[in-house]
Amino acid sequence: MQSRTPATRTSGRPRSAEADAAILAATREALVELGWSKLTLGDVAMRAGVAKTTLYRRWSGKNELVVDAVAELFDELVLPDRGSLAADIEGVVLQFAAILARPEAASGLMAVVAESTRDDALRERIRSSIVERQKRLVLEGRARAQTRGELPPETDPEETVRTVDLIFDVVAGAVVHRTLVSGRAADEEWVRDFTALLLGGLGAEARQP
Repeated sequence: MQSRTPATRTSGRPRSAEADAAILAATREALVELGWSKLTLGDVAMRAGVAKTTLYRRWSGKNELVVDAVAELFDELVLPDRGSLAADIEGVVLQFAAILARPEAASGLMAVVAESTRDDALRERIRSSIVERQKRLVLEGRARAQTRGELPPETDPEETVRTVDLIFDVVAGAVVHRTLVSGRAADEEWVRDFTALLLGGLGAEARQP
């Protein structure tokens, strides 16, 4: 199903942060109780105590609403300062895995990712609302490690962007696959082994073809 084109906002009362928070919380509650397939905007509106038209003024459809509800969970992620790059990575990966273990995150994320395979606008919303926002953790971790002297400084902005993208893809892809695709726990032992592999590589020299 294609996303409906977002309506252009007209003049009127400003958006209420309290209403937005209630709607996103109600969406997560519905995801837990009903799952993505049975979730409706009418049910979310009733749970949040707002009119259904209020939802449509803010979101163009169910998929976009679920993306924002899940994105708010990932905004809870923080990069702990545990004294070393390895320990910092382990700390944030454990947080990430814990969020993915929550039913509202798991069911919501898997559903909208599946829907996005045939909806370019939804894919872009996932990228902007979740992926790009959480790359802040990679930037923060690299900057902290450079300050400690664990990583060399970079002077090429384009190279930095490519590196940040690659690190995020590796970490997010591994944890999502482990928890949501394989259905296995990303426990402390797995996270420790994954971090060692991430930082140390495979120990083989790269060869150019």
